[in-house]
Amino acid sequence: MDTHPPFRAEHIGSLLRPAGLLALRQKFNRGEIDQHELAAAENRAIEEAVTLQERLGFKLATDGEFRRRSYHSYFYAQLGDVAPDAVMSDVGDGSGGRVSQPGAVIRSKLRWTHPIHVDHFKLLKSLTRAVPKITIPGPCALHFRGGDKAVTAHAYRDVDEFWNDTVEAYHDELAALATAGCTYVQIDETAFAKFGDPAVQATLTARGDDWRALIDSYIDVTNRVLRGANGIRVGMHLCRGNRGGHWHAEGSYDLIADKLFNALDIDFFFLEYDSPRAGDFSPLRLLPKGKTIALGLVSTKAAAVEDKAALKRRIEEASRHVDLDRLALSPQCGFASSEEGNPIPPAAQEAKLQLVVEVAREVWGES
Repeated sequence: MDTHPPFRAEHIGSLLRPAGLLALRQKFNRGEIDQHELAAAENRAIEEAVTLQERLGFKLATDGEFRRRSYHSYFYAQLGDVAPDAVMSDVGDGSGGRVSQPGAVIRSKLRWTHPIHVDHFKLLKSLTRAVPKITIPGPCALHFRGGDKAVTAHAYRDVDEFWNDTVEAYHDELAALATAGCTYVQIDETAFAKFGDPAVQATLTARGDDWRALIDSYIDVTNRVLRGANGIRVGMHLCRGNRGGHWHAEGSYDLIADKLFNALDIDFFFLEYDSPRAGDFSPLRLLPKGKTIALGLVSTKAAAVEDKAALKRRIEEASRHVDLDRLALSPQCGFASSEEGNPIPPAAQEAKLQLVVEVAREVWGES
């Protein structure tokens, strides 16, 4: 079995939470069950999710992010009194469409005090022969949602100190994962995909941030983090928001592609490409040799299962800009960036994941 990620068939990480697990979490929040009972239920659900991934033919396995309220809040909450989504605005009407980006609140300095995902990795490793993939939010997610003002409002006087603490925390977590034997980590850093949206640019400018300078700053911080990933293959996932079928931004990769592909020390990317909001494939021409793109062509926002022939045509179109051998296939994002999940039934989720594996095998001869 090929154990060198990325694989031809990938998925981004989160899966729809089983209804029974969601019900137990509500009981836990009401104080009706204890942490031990909840953790046991999470472990059972994770084992079933791993079995599903193996049955479908994936060479990687995630825990579905079943322990997390959202993809980012779990990690950052372990670093201090911080919340990437403490300020929630409109959440949409359930019909999809654009909603505002949540805002961050930083009430304490960031400190890594214990391994966050090591036990999660160990459980995955015990459950499967596939390659365990650990997903973590990107190091710039907190700042992107709050800016310098959020950094200095309570905890910090100096933004550089905040970045130093961020990098140190990520180094500590990556070192702990590497020591445990983890070889595959995915960073979810949605900020880069959103810089091409004029509305996002205007929002950043209005709060006092130079969005052009932020691009360079975020690349520098990410590269500093990556220097601590000894022995771990790190990929980066980009999307424009994925909460209950809604999204936060639109715009192509044109503005950021050159720096994204050539200045970031990332060897492979998972790029949202399931709708016209992401633009066309032409920015892929800037991808240097030795780097890989997983095309996020399968939507996790809608229940309708994509047409296999149409997916193959889109892969062929992308291959006009970057060699087919440096491409892979995935959904555009997870199925449940927050625990409520997207408006997709479990059967459609399974069908979409199966489709990814089947198309990968038919296009590349492997999954």
